[in-house]
Amino acid sequence: MSNRIDTVLFDLDGTLIDTNDLIISSFLHVMDHYYPGEYSREDVLQFMGPPLVDSFQTLNPERTQEMVDYYRAYNLKMHDELVTPFEGVKETVQTLHEQGIKMAIVSTKRNDMVRRGLKLMKLDQYFDVVIGLDDVEHAKPHPEPLQKALDALGSKAEHAIMVGDNHHDIEGGQNAGTITAGVEWTSKGIAYLETYNPDFMLKEMSDLLKIIKESGS
Repeated sequence: MSNRIDTVLFDLDGTLIDTNDLIISSFLHVMDHYYPGEYSREDVLQFMGPPLVDSFQTLNPERTQEMVDYYRAYNLKMHDELVTPFEGVKETVQTLHEQGIKMAIVSTKRNDMVRRGLKLMKLDQYFDVVIGLDDVEHAKPHPEPLQKALDALGSKAEHAIMVGDNHHDIEGGQNAGTITAGVEWTSKGIAYLETYNPDFMLKEMSDLLKIIKESGS
């Protein structure tokens, strides 16, 4: 690799913090209300990743906002109870911070909920830059949120890596011109993520430290 990595852009849900149970539970809460008996846990995995409006728009355009509000009310209520840490994430993020690596969150979730999750997992001290859904006109995989994060950090795409658990993260990185890394703990499955050809697949978050170190050699 010719370009040294000095910047890491992280997705949040399913990448830095384990919100899978929260998100799945929230979608099931909505589906059980609007489409009782029609959706299982496996069925709602398809909705994870895109903005909520996009997911519910495909189901019921006329009641999209109503479904979004119903989801968010439950999600907010259950957030702190169902969100858990991923092993090795805090240690890796802390090490990157100590090494002077610039970091930002780029999420399809609203900014306030991103910050709530970071604070709950005691990661907020490491992220001055958070780009949420309400900070942009176009969500991932559009390059806008990644470019906005890079601009805020004073970084260039060719020296940055986008890390995420969904195809929106990989395609977002590719569209913005960054290096990309998928995570093997993705709820979508490794094989699914690999079809989008990330530059790296992280078996554990600490693999990122080696990738960054080797990029400078």
